[in-house]
Amino acid sequence: MQELAVQTLLTTPTITVRDVSCRGTCRHQSAEECASSTHLVFPYRGVYVRHLGRHDAVAETSQMLFFNAAESYQVSHPVRGGDASLAVSIAEPLLRELAPKGTICTGASLRFLRQRHRIDARAQALVALLRHGLRNRVAEPLEAESLSLTLVQRALGPRTSHEPRASFGRRRLVDRIKLLLAADPARRWTLNEIADGIGGSPVYLTQVFQQVEGTPLYRYQVRLRLARALDLLDRYDDLSALALDLGFSSHSHFSAAFRQAYGRSPTAFKRASR
Repeated sequence: MQELAVQTLLTTPTITVRDVSCRGTCRHQSAEECASSTHLVFPYRGVYVRHLGRHDAVAETSQMLFFNAAESYQVSHPVRGGDASLAVSIAEPLLRELAPKGTICTGASLRFLRQRHRIDARAQALVALLRHGLRNRVAEPLEAESLSLTLVQRALGPRTSHEPRASFGRRRLVDRIKLLLAADPARRWTLNEIADGIGGSPVYLTQVFQQVEGTPLYRYQVRLRLARALDLLDRYDDLSALALDLGFSSHSHFSAAFRQAYGRSPTAFKRASR
């Protein structure tokens, strides 16, 4: 099996959508890579780290990453299990129209100023609907294009994106917490276990996580499990088994959390994706 697999799900004059999966066997930083075009990357399974100069970004399901054309970067996989992302490329005139002021450079070529944005649960749901719809061949090109534009518009919107406002050290600390949780998302962690794994007091860790991510630590873990559910729904006929495999206490607990995050039940979402 190849280390990296890329499947093109949609190609039109304005939008290209690719499903990119990686085995994640490279634990240390890879050789330098370079994007041929500017595109937005939505991780939907697993976790990896992108190294851009002196700056690192943990790529996980609550983040959208900006890959600028001709910008060199490296990738590492500190957590086993591999990863997968949906990569969306949009024609530059449309992307300039969608990108809010202050997020791109004012120049001849379009370049995003930041390395990543936090996205909300509804954007995660749009990623899943777009991917499942294209993979199951139920989304026609016009529908898939419209869904892609809606996804990008929501992900870039000021109400749903979030730029961490914290020191470099605090952002690094939060990234370490994310990697710890991603290593075993179904585990029922306690604050003391997280503190032992990271180093530091439970109170301090929860305060820092809330400040950097804009959401409580426990809620982030629930969203981590729910994002995994979006990926796995098509593979499970028994949703009670899925709930237990993801670490939820029961099917009703899973269903209530899913509905609160995505606005519909797991069964309804599965039906819509097909």
